[in-house]
Amino acid sequence: MSFVNVPPDIAKLQPELAVGGYSAFDGTVEFYTRVGLLVSPQSRVLDLGAGRGAWFEDDTSDVRRNVRLLRGRVAEVVGCDVDPAVKENQAVDQAHVIFPGQPLPLESGSIDLVVSDYVFEHVEDPQALGLELDRVLKPGGWICARTPTKYNYVSVAARLVSNMRHARVLSWAQPGRKAEDVFPTVYRLNSQRDLERAFPPGRFENHSYVYTFEPQYHFGRAWVYRTLGLLHRFLPGALHGNFYVFLRKR
Repeated sequence: MSFVNVPPDIAKLQPELAVGGYSAFDGTVEFYTRVGLLVSPQSRVLDLGAGRGAWFEDDTSDVRRNVRLLRGRVAEVVGCDVDPAVKENQAVDQAHVIFPGQPLPLESGSIDLVVSDYVFEHVEDPQALGLELDRVLKPGGWICARTPTKYNYVSVAARLVSNMRHARVLSWAQPGRKAEDVFPTVYRLNSQRDLERAFPPGRFENHSYVYTFEPQYHFGRAWVYRTLGLLHRFLPGALHGNFYVFLRKR
């Protein structure tokens, strides 16, 4: 995750960090720049899986924090999450604790844009989510999500490790990652095929793409970062990238 502070050994490999505080391949800047172009001061935004707003509290880059912060730029940001910590989120105007399988506490056709960041990999019932987001979204509204591709080597490794051990493994592989920000993964909404099942083409225009970015799981070691960076140059994007979901309701 991009809010984790960059270890000194890795920072030496990214001289551009001194110019603005973000790397040349920063996926957060890429994703939220596009999200920002889809909203207006009149927009009502649903942040699905908003959590405690870890990025707002922990990110050391003003550029990433500013490009990501929608509160104050739109009419309202509604945060929803299964984690009660959403009530502490300072980046939303109102917060709701939700429960899987139950309707969102929103009126039909009341949302202009849904943003869901690293949440789709946790969704157990994609079809139910698709129906519910279709319900609350206005015609012409957008669903914007960022999630690992199903065949990303990190996704594959995560499926090989028990969910109970994810927090411990991630604290080792991704220094600075807090256990409170780690949740069980199922990867049922992480490919174009999965997406079309949950959000049928007859209802949504699909403008999604795979974004390849710098290694995020490098154990804080420069040599691991370099090695994975080299592999990223040769591997197909689906094997190491993120799925950037952009769906427009017809």
